[in-house]
Amino acid sequence: MKYVVVSGGVISGIGKGVLASSTGLLFKTLGLRVTSIKIDPYMNIDAGTMSPLEHGECFVLNDGGEVDLDLGNYERYLNITLTRNHNITTGKIYSKVIERERKGDYLGKTVQVVPHITNAIQEWIESVAKIPVDDTGLEPEICIIELGGTVGDIESAPFVEALRQFQFRVGSDNFALIHVSLVPVIHGEQKTKPTQAAIKDLRSLGLTPDMVACRCQEKLEHQTIEKIGMFCHVGPDQVIAVHDVNSTYHVPLLLKEQKMMKFLSKKLNIGEIDQSALTKGEALLSKWRHLTSSHDKSFETVTIALVGKYTHLHDSYLSVIKSLEHASMSCNRRLKIVWVESTNLEESMKGENLSEYHKAWHYVCQADGILVPGGFGSRGIEGMISAAKYARENNVPYLGVCLGLQIAVIEFVRNVLGIKGSTSQEFDNYKEEDHITPSVIYMPDVDQIKLGGTMRLGIHETKFTANTEWSKLKGLYGGVGSVFERHRHRYEVNPDLIEQIESKGLHFIGKDETGKRMEMIELKDDSHKFFVGTQYHPEYLSKVLDPSRPFLGLVAASAGILDDVLKRDDLNYRGEF
Repeated sequence: MKYVVVSGGVISGIGKGVLASSTGLLFKTLGLRVTSIKIDPYMNIDAGTMSPLEHGECFVLNDGGEVDLDLGNYERYLNITLTRNHNITTGKIYSKVIERERKGDYLGKTVQVVPHITNAIQEWIESVAKIPVDDTGLEPEICIIELGGTVGDIESAPFVEALRQFQFRVGSDNFALIHVSLVPVIHGEQKTKPTQAAIKDLRSLGLTPDMVACRCQEKLEHQTIEKIGMFCHVGPDQVIAVHDVNSTYHVPLLLKEQKMMKFLSKKLNIGEIDQSALTKGEALLSKWRHLTSSHDKSFETVTIALVGKYTHLHDSYLSVIKSLEHASMSCNRRLKIVWVESTNLEESMKGENLSEYHKAWHYVCQADGILVPGGFGSRGIEGMISAAKYARENNVPYLGVCLGLQIAVIEFVRNVLGIKGSTSQEFDNYKEEDHITPSVIYMPDVDQIKLGGTMRLGIHETKFTANTEWSKLKGLYGGVGSVFERHRHRYEVNPDLIEQIESKGLHFIGKDETGKRMEMIELKDDSHKFFVGTQYHPEYLSKVLDPSRPFLGLVAASAGILDDVLKRDDLNYRGEF
């Protein structure tokens, strides 16, 4: 097993995840099997109970693991399926060590950060790195490890020390370190001092980078590269310039142009690769090049209004953004997302901030399509309902994801069935004397008190119902009988209203494996371009070269080419995992 560690310095949010994913992709183009691990130094067990505004999106895996959003990047770039154990947190490590201490596994010794915590980290990495993650079912050959946070932070110290020891544990031929640093441009001059200081801190902790990846707004000048090489104790070929490009999908090609793989292959002593694997890797590289070049040449734009409640931090919807990007590239369109804070669409804003109200509605009315993503809590719900109503009544393509499906149902129940005041039990504690039927209810099998890891999580089967050949969404899935998608929710559509809703034209075209839980909705109206909702989160399984079908449908309908997309022969959804 070969290990490549990606660390970061100077500032956080510098792009370690994209660089780690891109490095892994380049190893795959060489025909190697790649896996990824993300280390997060926070004390939480996982990302499940964090606010999206606190830490960005919570990504969900097949096994129900609620993990850091960077694992989504790895899966999208590398076309692999990771597990909850591929995300290591301080909380997980300490819980494991404390559990062992309580059982007496340490034979009376004083349990300390070194060696017990650091050993637990190394053992975890070695164990998880061997888990098969692709369709070959074989043990990976390369493991990319991203160390979250910034080197020098107090909370990351045990992990840095563990990795310092780990390089000797696995041997120098099996360990490489890439350090990502910032090269700011001040008054037109590229400054190298922050990178020099970051590398100095790293070396003082016992880790010497094999490559320095320099993030900069513009291309690095030759003298900047030489200066960094000289003062950071690396050769010029070990300094990688990662400047701003058209999209993050260009980063792997940018790294390849600078012969990154040539250096790493030599450093890791990678031998001869099987010809069939090499051919497969070359085909992957060819597809990637074609995708990025085609996207660069596209000039028609499709505008999607993302109506959400965490729009102040776009990372809260990272997988949604990426799924829209994958779909727009597949449709050969330039994507423009207009961010609409759902609260600003509510009638109360007329009195509070009229300009924001008009601005928000202008964005919605001018968009080619409307997307309402997942979320929790009552804030901004009425604005989302208004957006869904506008999409339904004005033939604007609509996709509701998780909460977005529930919003579409609530709107339909209120305005078509005429049950005024109906909403979700998440937002209203109904009383019997009110005589109002809720549109959305608590799932009976979820914990309403303990919130961590108690939702319907992970991959589940959704079966298309009978007589749904008319469904555009089913067509996008290639006409299969069922699909497997990832879930993260604790509420469902009220089964008492299903018959009434369907009698008015909004059909539940997909149900769970028991046939009791509603998973997909679609408006049966030939005149409407696309009105779809999914209780599951299709964005979690979207890949760069294989876009999510509901997102593909939204973008294609918004671009006016859905009929053409439905005729394509590449909609060969596998239907199983």
